[in-house]
Amino acid sequence: MIAVKSSADTIEQFKKYVIGNYNRYPVCLVRGEGSHVWDAEGVRYLDFFPGWGCGILGHCPAKVVEAVQEQVARLIHVPNTWYTESQGELAEALSTRTDFEAKAFFCNSGTEANEAAIKLARLNGHGTGPAGGNRYKIITMLNSFHGRTYGSLSATAQPKYHQGVEPMLPGFVYCPFGDLQAVASKIDGETIAILLEPIQGEGGINLPPEGYLAGLRKLCDEHKLLLIFDEVQTGMGRTGKWYTHQHWGVIPDIVTLAKAVAGGVALGGLLAKPHVAEKLKPGTHAATFGGNPIACAAALATIATIEEDGLLERANAIGDRFREHFSRIQKKSPLIEELRIKGTMIGVQLRCEGAPIVAECLKRQLLINCTHSTVLRLLPSLTLSDAEIDEGCFIMEEVILNHKV
Repeated sequence: MIAVKSSADTIEQFKKYVIGNYNRYPVCLVRGEGSHVWDAEGVRYLDFFPGWGCGILGHCPAKVVEAVQEQVARLIHVPNTWYTESQGELAEALSTRTDFEAKAFFCNSGTEANEAAIKLARLNGHGTGPAGGNRYKIITMLNSFHGRTYGSLSATAQPKYHQGVEPMLPGFVYCPFGDLQAVASKIDGETIAILLEPIQGEGGINLPPEGYLAGLRKLCDEHKLLLIFDEVQTGMGRTGKWYTHQHWGVIPDIVTLAKAVAGGVALGGLLAKPHVAEKLKPGTHAATFGGNPIACAAALATIATIEEDGLLERANAIGDRFREHFSRIQKKSPLIEELRIKGTMIGVQLRCEGAPIVAECLKRQLLINCTHSTVLRLLPSLTLSDAEIDEGCFIMEEVILNHKV
């Protein structure tokens, strides 16, 4: 058992030994349960952004904890040169919850999942272009976010993340999110795929216009392209469906997953149609820890909890309750410009900077996020109670109404 130190002691330790590539709040969290976390001084916080979207069941969900403890005592890790029961069970569980026949590949994070999708797309385009050349170009959307490693970073159409590490990997073409005509105009003989988030997360909780995803599917069919949905933030019940694209009835060729898939334990992966997946032959791609027994056990427990507790339906009820609160606040405050809500993906577009509001909420023991400078972003757990929603929304209401621009 690690002794609990003061937050100040831990912060000093970080300053001395940990690279400072994160903007951290001056709080050291030591425990979590449900929708709450506690700091080293015993202060309790209500968390509307658990695990940066990973905590789909809140903190330390009982079935996930039990599954991990049981698995740790039995088998921690073996490489993918061997078969493991939990990885096969998870592949089936994820595949059978799609609307298409799919096979799974597992890794550890969202950026790895998208790297695998990029590689798989290009493998499918190898030698299929004009005069036997390669189709390698991938169209992605402005304000997208696909990860921090080099391929997924190149796919991310936000120049601020590219600064200082240019040149980016060639072959990525950027289009405005929601603009079908722009996408159509960028397709050429070297294009192999279209990659996008069905709802943009880091870009500000941007929902697709009606007909947009179906239009992309049509373009892909016409030009023999792969449609790839990045569901790292949107998947696993976040919006009331196992996969958010199911709201629009559009079938992708590849879906990438991470964040919530294992209830807070590190796990990423992709699902691909069999004829697409077959290009990943032995030696073409791998992940040492991908699909390890502990992460797979956690993911199976997460899926079971969502299903048994009716949490897909709960996601919609949570979103509706937040919408009611924010609509009420919007009538009182000119600071709220627009609400963008789908299940537990909640974006509040402000007419001012959001960081001061996040900071003031922290002082009142409420954890929320701001993205794109002016969007309050909430990704609460599916286990959040009505009373907890009300408590947090009353805090945000007070902060917003008292905020001076």
